[in-house]
Amino acid sequence: MEVYRLVFSPIEVNTYILADGSGKCAVIDCGCYNRAEFDRLTSFIEAKKLEPVLLLNTHCHLDHIFGNGLFLEKYGLGAYCHKDEDANRRDSVPVASIFGLKMELPPEPAGLIGEGEIVKFGVSELKVLFVPGHSAGSLAFYSEKDGVVFTGDALFAGSIGRTDLRGGNYDILIKSIRENLLSLPGDTIVYPGHGESTTIETEITNNPYFT
Repeated sequence: MEVYRLVFSPIEVNTYILADGSGKCAVIDCGCYNRAEFDRLTSFIEAKKLEPVLLLNTHCHLDHIFGNGLFLEKYGLGAYCHKDEDANRRDSVPVASIFGLKMELPPEPAGLIGEGEIVKFGVSELKVLFVPGHSAGSLAFYSEKDGVVFTGDALFAGSIGRTDLRGGNYDILIKSIRENLLSLPGDTIVYPGHGESTTIETEITNNPYFT
């Protein structure tokens, strides 16, 4: 699996494009704030000669779903997310205004996914991990075969997600990271929702929330 990262919006969210030898690709957290940013995403996909077949949301805070409407319009693909994220999706427009940003209400998800499920694209598959605490329905997506996990805003390089937003809970977040992320093999590459990648071993050793 090839993993590509593009950074979008004033909030600098990571959007990941996952591709394999089939020519199909999945996109995780389409954070394109406007059409110009979305055009950059589609140009990248076209340059790689990829066909998007799956859109995933680690959670539905506004910065991770900015581009969902454009993605549905362009590719006919709605997003898959956890059932407990609908309140965040519905409140994204007024929350955006608090940050001085504008957005339209993102479309309803194409489907709901939860802990232990497998999502597939091309010849690849990702296991859904439930990591609540940053938000009520935060998910991570793990490929054991490729040794990668996409953690959204649960786990960052050297840090964790904030827990002062609706659905956030510090104790739950620490517990879910320990049980569902730090239990992965140490050499697993962590691709977070913001910032640079890291590894599980690095976070076990150096992350101040767990050392």
